[in-house]
Amino acid sequence: MRDPRASVSPMTPRLVPSDPRFTTESERVVWERLRDTLSPSDTLIANLRLTDVHKDHEADLVVALPGVGVVVVEVKGSGIACTDGAWTMTHDGVSRPVEPVGQARDTKYAIRDYVESDRRWADSSHPKARFLHAVVTPFTELPADLHLPDCPRWMLHDRRDLPRLAERLAHVPAGFETHRRPPSEDDCATIVDILTARGTSAVASVIDDADERQARADRLTEDQALVLRVTRLLRRVEIRGGAGSGKTVLALTQARQLTAGRNGHQERVALACYSLGLASHFSREVATWPYKQRPAFVGTFEALANQWGIASGDRDDPDFWEHRLPLLMAEKAAELPPKARFDSFVVDEAQDFAESWWKPLVTALRDEEDGGLFLYSDENQRLFQRFGRPPVPLVPLVLDHNLRNTRQIAEVFKPLAPLRMRLQGGEGPEVVHVQASPDEALGVADDQMDLLFDEGWAPGHIALLTTGRRHPEQVSRQDEDPQQKAYWDSFWDEDLPFYGHVLGFKGLERRAVVLCINEDGTRERFRERLYVGLSRATDRLIVVGDLDAIAHAGDDVVRALRG
Repeated sequence: MRDPRASVSPMTPRLVPSDPRFTTESERVVWERLRDTLSPSDTLIANLRLTDVHKDHEADLVVALPGVGVVVVEVKGSGIACTDGAWTMTHDGVSRPVEPVGQARDTKYAIRDYVESDRRWADSSHPKARFLHAVVTPFTELPADLHLPDCPRWMLHDRRDLPRLAERLAHVPAGFETHRRPPSEDDCATIVDILTARGTSAVASVIDDADERQARADRLTEDQALVLRVTRLLRRVEIRGGAGSGKTVLALTQARQLTAGRNGHQERVALACYSLGLASHFSREVATWPYKQRPAFVGTFEALANQWGIASGDRDDPDFWEHRLPLLMAEKAAELPPKARFDSFVVDEAQDFAESWWKPLVTALRDEEDGGLFLYSDENQRLFQRFGRPPVPLVPLVLDHNLRNTRQIAEVFKPLAPLRMRLQGGEGPEVVHVQASPDEALGVADDQMDLLFDEGWAPGHIALLTTGRRHPEQVSRQDEDPQQKAYWDSFWDEDLPFYGHVLGFKGLERRAVVLCINEDGTRERFRERLYVGLSRATDRLIVVGDLDAIAHAGDDVVRALRG
């Protein structure tokens, strides 16, 4: 018998799908209760449809409970009643007979037969697993002594039982179906794979799956843009979120809306960031917009200095970048004519801006008191020893959904994220770890690139990222162009895989990534570099490196990679 479970679990179960749509409020209420109270080893499937030779079946919910069984749950909303053993449903004053118990039982047998006929079950050593059925009436109270011949009270769960529903589902009386064993975690995983058709996909290629996930992620990201409505009356805002939460898309959207005049008047906007790679992405995206929606400035802090007539300095001279350059820019900003100033700054990856960088931006505003400052940040992606904050108060808003990475990828970097995130990126292939020493990692990573090609990924979908020294191919491409324009143009070349370093890849993504941990994990900010690297793949991630090195970022990451 499984241990009694607490009413609230610190982690959610596996959800299939992660954000189901329900036709009734009763189904949604029961799903949310189970989502919040089941354990991480459990799986909650919603709206499962199954067709056999007899009829079409639909299970409102299916709950796979390791150590207990697979429970088919039929949910009935308000209006359900049971009189003399006969169930009725009343709607708009009209009652009709229903058979929730029979419906749940028939669906249970159909699911059981389907699972046991699948070759992954029939051809394996899996034992006969226990399947159960239950009826839940979240808005209706049932008598405590309501025992039906075909459904004892422990299979019925009413409004009063709802707070302890997960615990009640897990409580199976001793002696029930003793000829069938409670399924193990492996058994449940196989059952879920069969019921969700995992491993039997008929899609033509991995790219087709990635296209669908991207479309879904793009839609969810657009939905999340509703948060920008909150900022209509706010002029100083910091939007915080973990990797994959859609910050970069929101930054672009906000810059576009401000420029187009979402508040009733068009603004002169600067869209700024730290890295050349992200600036390249911004520039290409903005170039596709109508002219009147394009920000007045798009680029890096350095590019803004260049626009103001200040030459770039030596990249190995931190004093120039963190002290002399900001002073020069502040002086230039103070001299800017009104037409050259900005109404708002939108800054992505703001955690990488030094404290001294904010004064030139604030000074360049047309209105230093009420000019717009909109920051997008993730403190756990702070890759440089800079801890700057704007010299003005900011209203914080938090994004707590991961939209861009598959659940499998997000589960790996979740221990490194700044806050607990709800994973909504959909299902994908498992993350693969390949053991290699820091000295061997580059060569092993190159071999994994060949594996991705064999799987069907296009060159333009693949990136190899390092956390230590740069890959020789990256060195070669960057040495050809000290200004790095050609190098970042290659990021968009569909015929070439991209070779980069995690330091320059923040805010960017690739469908398939080989992350090369070519260091021993003892250098400063390793945890942050690993977090960025693990979160750059949207669909397929292969991690090459030494687990002992990775452990410097946390044992939870190692456990996630080991599966």
